[in-house]
Amino acid sequence: MSTETNQTPSTTPSEAPASAAPANNGPSGGYRGQGGNRGQGGNRGQGGNRGQGGNRGSRGGNRGRREEEKPDDGIFEKVVFINRCAKVVKGGRRFSFSALVVVGDRAGKIGVGYGKANEVPESIRKGSEGARRNLEPIKLKGDTIPHEVLGEADGGKVLLRPATTGTGIIAGGGVRAVLEAAGVHNVLTKSLGSNNANAVVNATLDGLRKLKTFEDYKALRS
Repeated sequence: MSTETNQTPSTTPSEAPASAAPANNGPSGGYRGQGGNRGQGGNRGQGGNRGQGGNRGSRGGNRGRREEEKPDDGIFEKVVFINRCAKVVKGGRRFSFSALVVVGDRAGKIGVGYGKANEVPESIRKGSEGARRNLEPIKLKGDTIPHEVLGEADGGKVLLRPATTGTGIIAGGGVRAVLEAAGVHNVLTKSLGSNNANAVVNATLDGLRKLKTFEDYKALRS
């Protein structure tokens, strides 16, 4: 006698339907839902157009104005040297400037001035005014000097020698500035002493003062 057993097939986890919802295993077991799409921020309004600034004048506006106001009297002016001096005070350092200026009419008159101020343009102006007040004549022979001469001032020594036409001014620094202002076009020079600008300029001026023409020597002999 056979006995039939009705076995019900068991369902394994791997055969569970895909649509079955996962079991709730506690607070950490559930799937996290995806957050909704964040809305995009509104377009920011563009700022208004800025008006164009007014045209700025050139940097040297005041300087150019001063040059225009200065009368053109035909005087040659050249700044030889500008020195800066720093004074240490409680709040820091204070600067002052001194300028050595040479002026002349390029026809036998020469002047040297020295100006001091807290600003460079002011020191140059003072030096120029002092040089114009101290214009003095010198003796020339055409476009050169009458004879060889040695000028001395402080530690500076400058030797000046006449030269033929076409030689030019064989000099540099303060010596050249003085000779150009005086109107000398052909000369040979040599600096034998200190290189200090004040000493060199004053030595050159001392040599030009010693110049004498043939008429001067003739007057002395008579």
